[in-house]
Amino acid sequence: MSKDLLAIAAMGPVIPVMVIDKVEQAVPLAQALVAGGVRVLEITLRTPAALQSMREIAAAVPEAVIGAGTLRTPADAEAVLAAGARFAVSPGYSSVLGRACRDLQLPLLPGVATSSEIMQATEDGLQFLKFFPAMAAGGAAMLKAWGSVFADVRFCPTGGIALDTAPGLLALSNVACVGGSWLTPADAVRDGRWAVITRLAQEASALRAPVPH
Repeated sequence: MSKDLLAIAAMGPVIPVMVIDKVEQAVPLAQALVAGGVRVLEITLRTPAALQSMREIAAAVPEAVIGAGTLRTPADAEAVLAAGARFAVSPGYSSVLGRACRDLQLPLLPGVATSSEIMQATEDGLQFLKFFPAMAAGGAAMLKAWGSVFADVRFCPTGGIALDTAPGLLALSNVACVGGSWLTPADAVRDGRWAVITRLAQEASALRAPVPH
């Protein structure tokens, strides 16, 4: 399933990490991102509006590839799959969650921050991992250190990344894409300033990840 996720990651260099407070914001927000060239969207399970937002985006914006973030339990995996998610993202990794996602055939991008967590995830067959919280846990320096030790693993660093720091991460050969919340600033979403979201998406789409050797 890591191959499926890498194919999704190849659709664009940045995956927006979205916190949707009101369901009515979901479809125009997704449309604004897609208009800017960002099709892969991570909607986090941090608000009561998350699952219904996924359902409405799946119905109204078919070109969007919906991911569900902040998964922690097998019940979360079942709920997001039913809501239309095509992949799942978790802040950490557990074999229980990994097994549940495999059973559901729901590709999982699990969070790791240490070498031990990488080893656990790769033992369970996962080779595309989220590095989280990326900037707080060592940023590019940590990814470079992991590059030779875990040469078969690719990462999506997420957490504390902005437009000015993303290029340095995307330049690393073991980085497939980055995740970031800067594409969907809370004030722009709250005020319905969708043109701002589209412009930020266009800037993010202009970034490019390297082709792995």
